[in-house]
Amino acid sequence: MSELIEVKNLRIAFSIEGRLSVPVRGVTFSVPRGGKVALVGESGSGKSLTALSLSGLVDRAQISGEIVGRPRISYVFQNPMQSLNPVMRVGRQILEGTDVPRSDRQSCLANLLESVGLPAETARKYPCQMSGGQQQRVMIAMALAQKPDLLIADEPTTALDVTTQKEVLDLIFKVAAERSMAVLLITHNLGLVSAYAEYVNVMYAGEIVESGPVAEVLVHPRHPYTRGLIAAVPRLDLEKDAPLADIPGVVPPPWNWPSGCAFHPRCPEAKPECANHGFTCPAMS
Repeated sequence: MSELIEVKNLRIAFSIEGRLSVPVRGVTFSVPRGGKVALVGESGSGKSLTALSLSGLVDRAQISGEIVGRPRISYVFQNPMQSLNPVMRVGRQILEGTDVPRSDRQSCLANLLESVGLPAETARKYPCQMSGGQQQRVMIAMALAQKPDLLIADEPTTALDVTTQKEVLDLIFKVAAERSMAVLLITHNLGLVSAYAEYVNVMYAGEIVESGPVAEVLVHPRHPYTRGLIAAVPRLDLEKDAPLADIPGVVPPPWNWPSGCAFHPRCPEAKPECANHGFTCPAMS
């Protein structure tokens, strides 16, 4: 399968009050044509910033590395109420920025809304007249109106209830399959990755620490951070009073990454040498 877009050694840095912050450090991954790829990690790992850089949407940053391929990209973000204009009817927002002739706008709108499971009359509604799931369907229709080669779904179900989450994700990947469209799913939930993605990149502290086919990474994880994320996925086969697994601590700030393996301050398997400059986790060698 040929690559739709390749990211090579991407580095994104900001100068903030004279202090250098590097939230993305040497990230390399690719998305094949029609592929289903996930970028996974906790908040603060650099996932969203990496995704925004694919379309040149990162301002006032020092960016180096290489992005090969310039596909048409659309985004679906995590909170549709913040993404939609509250004083504009959703039909107008869906077609904003497209070149659809005025004479074809109504039929185009109806087709887009139908493709995301909404009736044509939805076009005349304002965002406040819709549920969170309906708003996110409008965001998907808006993304599809641009006829993308790659849809970036950045935590698209965070603000939704569990049932609606599944409906929205099922819809995204159903439409992607129908249109031979690639999807880059950004999430912290490896349960979603196992259900929808084919390939996964695990990101921590601005770096990709592990990547591979989903079945391989989830069954035979090598990096301690990946194992920690898998252990943190809630399981239905445990006793109801069983404690939930977690990873102690938080992702450090990008102006103060730890030396050596960035995960070592939180890693249950850490050894003194893990803090050495240039150290690579043996699990990844």
